[in-house]
Amino acid sequence: MEESLQLHVVARIRSDFTSKFGIPRQSNLVQSLEAVVVFEEEYRDENALRGLEGYSHLWLLWGFSEVHQQGWSPMVKPPKLGGNRRMGVFATRSPFRPNPIGLSSVKLVRMEKRPGLGTVLVVSGADLMDGSPIYDIKPYLSFTDSHPDARDGFAADHADERLPVEFPPELLNRIPEEKRPGLLAALSLDPRPGYLTGRDDPYGFPYAGKDVRFFVENGIVKVFDVVEL
Repeated sequence: MEESLQLHVVARIRSDFTSKFGIPRQSNLVQSLEAVVVFEEEYRDENALRGLEGYSHLWLLWGFSEVHQQGWSPMVKPPKLGGNRRMGVFATRSPFRPNPIGLSSVKLVRMEKRPGLGTVLVVSGADLMDGSPIYDIKPYLSFTDSHPDARDGFAADHADERLPVEFPPELLNRIPEEKRPGLLAALSLDPRPGYLTGRDDPYGFPYAGKDVRFFVENGIVKVFDVVEL
């Protein structure tokens, strides 16, 4: 007999990425990216957070809000494999799953009270799009959640891939200073779809209220414009 579970949105993420393009494909790839977990009004109870300040990292269980109506596929094409090799969905972190749920490990930078929002969680290393629903938050436990000898399958072949970034100073100055390190690191991960990495077409994505436009040439990410949104 098929069973179902109703999930409640306990919080939403607030980040500088308002579209999924450009977001690091895994959590913790860019530690300099900060985001804010804002609890839904029903769950703004200080008692629910008691003791959380003692942890350095958290697990976020969240929803792929842009794909929940697109269904799932038993075979998917991981971007880092060039988009032309298929793998089983359960061997990947593809959003096209039977249950479109994401799992991210983030660092708890601080907890702070904000007017009208109650206590929020400032986290770093998140890979969530702005507004993504969060279904649960759990503490990360180093003595059981960390496995230094774990095997990473085919994902390990591309784990350290980074590209140099050319960002003209006059364009970089259009980005708030505190947000520049995160943007540069995100660009170095090459946000383009895997099956298009052999082309030098122009791309762009929204970040911190700007449209950052770039292309990749000879293995270098080159930013050519930053436009106010």
